[in-house]
Amino acid sequence: MPKFQLLISFIEFAATLSFAISGFIEAARRRMDVVGVFAVAFITAFGGGTVRDVLLDRRPFFWVEHQLHVWLIFGLAIAAVPWLQARHHHFTERAMLLPDALGLGLFCVSGVGLAHQTGMPLFVSVMMGVITGVFGGVMRDVICNEVPFVFRDHRPYALCAFVGAWVYLGLNALAVTPLVSMSVSVVLIAGLRMSAVLSGWTVPGWPDERV
Repeated sequence: MPKFQLLISFIEFAATLSFAISGFIEAARRRMDVVGVFAVAFITAFGGGTVRDVLLDRRPFFWVEHQLHVWLIFGLAIAAVPWLQARHHHFTERAMLLPDALGLGLFCVSGVGLAHQTGMPLFVSVMMGVITGVFGGVMRDVICNEVPFVFRDHRPYALCAFVGAWVYLGLNALAVTPLVSMSVSVVLIAGLRMSAVLSGWTVPGWPDERV
């Protein structure tokens, strides 16, 4: 299915760029050097997709097959450090909201789409989409010596991907074209995540023992 593969390649390029920007912002917040900026952006952009490819036994990995992705992040890291040093920007966690939400939606859709195409059961395909969307951010936080944001934020993150993945499969079952079903799912996931952050939606967590 050449058209499907072309669409997946475009989505993964956009997802890589989105997550690389979120990784760059996190590295900038921690005042890392050029090596740190590249490492954090690289792991954030490629972590989830690499885990997906390992689980689906896909070779070569998507970023090995499309080396432009790697060069893009390398160039971003090289260009970013002098810019930061000259302007002394100070980023907040909210600065990551838009690129992180877009990356979540894009990578989730690519994961569930590829898993479903290979004949995986529906629930497995959904979980593959969630893993693809979430694990880049998890790895980013781990190497930055933080409890992963997705596990401590209490605002829906993986849940947004879970819902969006099911919507994609539902539209696919209705014979909606891949372009429409993927676009709707990406917008839904990103929109749910941004709404959750901006409106303060939360999922149940441990009670505060200080109360």
